[in-house]
Amino acid sequence: MKARQKRLVLVAVAVAGVGLAAFLAINALRSNIAYFFTPTQVLAGEAPQDALFRVGGLVEKGTLKREADGLTSSFVVTDTRKEITVHYTGILPDLFGEGQGMVAKGRLGPGGVFVAEEVLAKHDESYMPPEVKDALEEAAGSDKMPHQVKDGK
Repeated sequence: MKARQKRLVLVAVAVAGVGLAAFLAINALRSNIAYFFTPTQVLAGEAPQDALFRVGGLVEKGTLKREADGLTSSFVVTDTRKEITVHYTGILPDLFGEGQGMVAKGRLGPGGVFVAEEVLAKHDESYMPPEVKDALEEAAGSDKMPHQVKDGK
C-alpha cells in the first residue's frame, strides 16, 4: 500500500469515527431531553403522549392531597388558564407548597392525569422557574395572576 492510500484509509477511518461519535452523542441527548409544556398546552394536545416532558405552573390552593402511605400525593397545577392534575409518589421538596411555582417531569397518564417522576419547587421567596414565569406572564390578562408575577419578580 502506498503512502497516499494509507492516508486516505486513515482519513476515512477518522471521518467514520467522528460520525459514529456524533451519532451516539445525539442519540444520548435525544433520549434525555424533556420539553416544557404549560397545562393549557397539555390539554390542547401539544404535549407528547408517549414521552417524558415537563409541566409547570402554580399549585392551586386547597388541592394538595396526601395518601396514607405518606409518599403518594396529588395536586392541581395551573397556568391561570387551565388546570391539570398531577400524581406523584415520592418525597416532595421541602419548599413545595400550595400557591407556589413548581415544575414536574413525567408522562401523561390515563384520564389526562400527569404522572410525575420528579417534582421541583422554587428555592426562595423571589425565584420562580423561568418556564413557569414565562407561561404565567403570557397569561397576564387573567385576574388570577399572582401579585409577584405581575410585578415581574
